[in-house]
Amino acid sequence: MPKESDSSAIRNQENILASIRNIGIMAHIDAGKTTTTERILFYTGIIHRMGEVHDGNAVMDWMAQEKERGITITSAVTTCFWKKKQINIIDTPGHVDFTAEVERSLRVLDGAIGIFCAVGGVEPQSETVWLQADKYNVPRLAFINKMDRSGADFDHVVDMIQDRLTKNAKPIQIPIGKEDNFEGVIDLVDMQACFFDQATMGVNYSFKPIPDKYLEQAQEYRDQLIEHLSEFDDILMLRYLEEEEINKELLLAAIRKATRHHQFVPIMCGSSLKNTGVQLLLDAIADYLPSPLDVPHPIGHHKKTGQEVEVIPDFSSQFSAYAFKIQIDKYVGKLVYIRVYSGTVKRSSTIENQRNLKKERISRILQIHSNKKKDIAELHAGDIAALVGPKDIRTGDTLTTINYRLLLAELSFPDSVIAVAIEPKTKADKDLLEESLHKLTEEDPTFKVYQHKETGQTLISGMGELHLEIIIDRLKREFGVHANVGNPQVTYKETIGHAVIGNGEFIREMNGKGQYAVVKLKITPLKLEDLANGQKNIFVNSISSDVIPEIYWKAIEESAINACLDGPMISSPVERIKIELIDGKFNEVDSSETAFSIATSIAVSNGLRSANAKATIMEPIMLVNVITPTDFVGEVIGDINSKRGRIEHIRPQNQKQEVTAEVPMSELFGYSTTLRSLTQGRAVYTMEYIKHEKVPASIQEKILKRVRGY
Repeated sequence: MPKESDSSAIRNQENILASIRNIGIMAHIDAGKTTTTERILFYTGIIHRMGEVHDGNAVMDWMAQEKERGITITSAVTTCFWKKKQINIIDTPGHVDFTAEVERSLRVLDGAIGIFCAVGGVEPQSETVWLQADKYNVPRLAFINKMDRSGADFDHVVDMIQDRLTKNAKPIQIPIGKEDNFEGVIDLVDMQACFFDQATMGVNYSFKPIPDKYLEQAQEYRDQLIEHLSEFDDILMLRYLEEEEINKELLLAAIRKATRHHQFVPIMCGSSLKNTGVQLLLDAIADYLPSPLDVPHPIGHHKKTGQEVEVIPDFSSQFSAYAFKIQIDKYVGKLVYIRVYSGTVKRSSTIENQRNLKKERISRILQIHSNKKKDIAELHAGDIAALVGPKDIRTGDTLTTINYRLLLAELSFPDSVIAVAIEPKTKADKDLLEESLHKLTEEDPTFKVYQHKETGQTLISGMGELHLEIIIDRLKREFGVHANVGNPQVTYKETIGHAVIGNGEFIREMNGKGQYAVVKLKITPLKLEDLANGQKNIFVNSISSDVIPEIYWKAIEESAINACLDGPMISSPVERIKIELIDGKFNEVDSSETAFSIATSIAVSNGLRSANAKATIMEPIMLVNVITPTDFVGEVIGDINSKRGRIEHIRPQNQKQEVTAEVPMSELFGYSTTLRSLTQGRAVYTMEYIKHEKVPASIQEKILKRVRGY
């Protein structure tokens, strides 16, 4: 039998885990995400003065660019406490150029809050992030913010959420009034009205009977809520059919259960700027969103056996964690943000990175409050915090106890779509520029630095114009680097149109030793749907060890994949091809891995450059969402058509129209200025990368002439 002390330890562990909420806050730009987070920090006692985004002093927007632009760029992390619950919050970006930040945040969350503007409703980026959260099965709450704004329409936003995001969303609150007459909210769970005292900035609030004029409406909403939830709860169904009274406790339990099982999304409302409804949102986080005990355990793979491993949140099991963010801090150095999935890790201990099996020592463990840090002694399963000390860790790495060969699922990020040439202004800036760019690539998986093969220029690439603007601004402000920057250019890719055979041989003497390798490859074009998520190309080995010994296979595969980085047209990466090893020759004395690597590279190059391959250039295609007054729809559509765009759909949104189209990135430089001119500054837009697509022949000729110079 287990000892009483063991049982007590298990109960204590379960209590600690049950009290943790790892949540994200996600929204479209200007939905009030950062303001809502500020109010949460204020009401939980983390800060004692509220900052405002429009004043540039919001706590969670701590980078200089965030304060100036009023947008969130990085995932600021903070910890607060409410009703004996530890809430770890990741405040995620609302701009599509920073979707990688959102993606890696969702990977480690147990729950999320989607914030929607009561006027704008479900806007393009909020829809994008919602779909990202669907991919990771993250339970959610919806908070309709800005009920005090002119044009606020609660029912319309509810309809939009149900129409565009999920039919399983229902209000658990309704507003008392709207716009200038917004006074408070009605809680449908216990059927009371809640009013917030503005003299105390909403710190004091009180529950009162529902005003008579809202009573019938509230009862109607509550009946709809109960009817929906009864589909997932037998006890509630029985009470509902028997027309028995359904009390607060029963309804609260049904909401909690359905939310945590992805069957229900509670909709709430308020005005964060006017200090209304935020404490009730905190109650909902504590009551409805899951703890690490309530979510499915992540599945890893044992590196030696290949078997699946269920990672259980147990303090006493072997340590495993996921590195979801790297940040370079000018005072403490590299910060590695981790989510712990199992076991315990202590300060001054040594862990292992499963990507490269390197051992890393932890010198400090920091609990983060935006840009403020608190040292703690240890982390347990369920915790999110930052490590100081590890050197060679990247976003997506699995960190474990030494010799625990567990690998958690890796993240894949979209390709960059835009690049600029960059060079130091002076010789003194050269080394500092290289060092600073390296640090920024460590932080941001979607930011790339590479050398142009023909010109030797250093190019930096990212997810959009704003993304690179922020990078260049950070180089100057944070790192003190002065650089010359070229005009933005599209990041092209290449592919082929027909299957070809590529032959390569490397037979010669080097340093007094013979080298011998012959390789024959079949290179076949693929469709995008033939590739798994994040996959660029496929390598297939169709020979036996009699043709080429197995010890050379890995070198051949690696060389084949690397050879695809240099395309035949404009030296861009080649993608969407299958490379099949179909034949070859070796020599027992003179063959080597080096010889087969070189022969393979030659074979790939010969195949791709043959006339039969029909090599073509691919350009990035963006999904563009424009929300415009109806009067300007014709101008917007005409402009998109002139940019080689394809209209996907046009749909009404409040008093405006939403135009969605696929448009080549090369046609979108300076689009914000164009759109402002077309619509008298009254339209807004977002764009995000969706795919690369073959360019028309006439466009390809122009690209070749521009790149080659003839």
